[in-house]
Amino acid sequence: MDPIEPLFSQPLFTLGDTTITVAHALLAGAGLILVLVVLLVATLMRAARTRATAAAEAAAHAREAEARMAEITRAQSEMQGRMATIADVFGSRQGELNKAISERLDAMTGRLGQSMSQQARATHESLAKLQERLAVIDTAQGNIQSLAGQVVQLQQILANKQTRGAFGQSRMEAIVADGLPSGAYEFQATLSNGNRPDCLVRMPNGAPSLVIDAKFPLESWNAIRAAGENESPEAEKQATQAFRRDIDVHIKAISERYLIQGETQETAFMFVPSESIFAEIHENFEALVQRAHRARIVIVSPSLLMLSIQVIQAVLKDARMREQAHLIQGEVARLMLDVGRLDERVRKLQTHFSQANRDIDMILTSTEKVTKRGEKIEALELGAADGGAAEADSGSQPKVAESKTGSLRLRVVDGDD
Repeated sequence: MDPIEPLFSQPLFTLGDTTITVAHALLAGAGLILVLVVLLVATLMRAARTRATAAAEAAAHAREAEARMAEITRAQSEMQGRMATIADVFGSRQGELNKAISERLDAMTGRLGQSMSQQARATHESLAKLQERLAVIDTAQGNIQSLAGQVVQLQQILANKQTRGAFGQSRMEAIVADGLPSGAYEFQATLSNGNRPDCLVRMPNGAPSLVIDAKFPLESWNAIRAAGENESPEAEKQATQAFRRDIDVHIKAISERYLIQGETQETAFMFVPSESIFAEIHENFEALVQRAHRARIVIVSPSLLMLSIQVIQAVLKDARMREQAHLIQGEVARLMLDVGRLDERVRKLQTHFSQANRDIDMILTSTEKVTKRGEKIEALELGAADGGAAEADSGSQPKVAESKTGSLRLRVVDGDD
């Protein structure tokens, strides 16, 4: 018998009815060790396969990343080329647009300058005519002053009846001729009823003409003065009655002969060639003045006639100025139409510029996004550990998309839009 065998058969402990010997314990330990060895080998083989798979996947990811980086680089170079082409096109279009705008502005400036020069010439001519009229007024004022110095000699001039009539006519003609243009009056004109007034003033805007009569009856007035100098009350009374009668007859003659409805004004002038006689009539013969007013006859002295002529001259000048103003308003209206068209075209041009600026801003925004996405791609750590590789494989991978319209758009998806 082997001496070791009793040792293996020696019981160690008892489990119920079963006795566990040393041999049983050794067999159980050997089996456990074998199982552990098998498990260890399986674990080592599984770890080796896992590392091999991870290495293969890492290599595949690296190759895919390199391919994508090459594609991104190609797309970026193509985008840069297209951006350069777009910049050239925009530069050429902007140059053409600037040239067209410059040409149109030059043409508009030329037209405006020509119109303004024409207006300046017309204004200069109007001012020159106004200066001439002011010179005529200054001449008339000088004539008034000279006439004031000659009033003292009026009695001697009026001594003869023929000389008196010629003097009154000449004084009236001088005042009218100095104050009005040649076409605005007519001496000894013939009316439709055959009568011929001393002067006929043509009124503007088709209005009836104004009649001026210079045949003032001074014989009775001279008789009144002579009776006063001789201190004869009876003769002075008779001369006064004759003067009133002659004035009434003359007023009636002017009213019946020269006041024609639709052809002459409703009022006529009776010219008195002396300021002193005019003042005496208004002071001592108020009834004659009122009778003349009722007959629509106005008694005027040289100064009043000159003032009336100046008023008529102002009316004529105003009519001419209104004609010129109508022409100026027409030119200004056409100028405003041109300015309106210019404003409309400039606004359209501004709209085109605004649209072009918006397109450029959108392009710059796209390029900025592309640049940022490229920087993110460059910052990726390729070939990282298992956790990084698994996260890179979870779907957060860069993608390249090209639009159907032909223009390339680069979009990198890394977990956010």
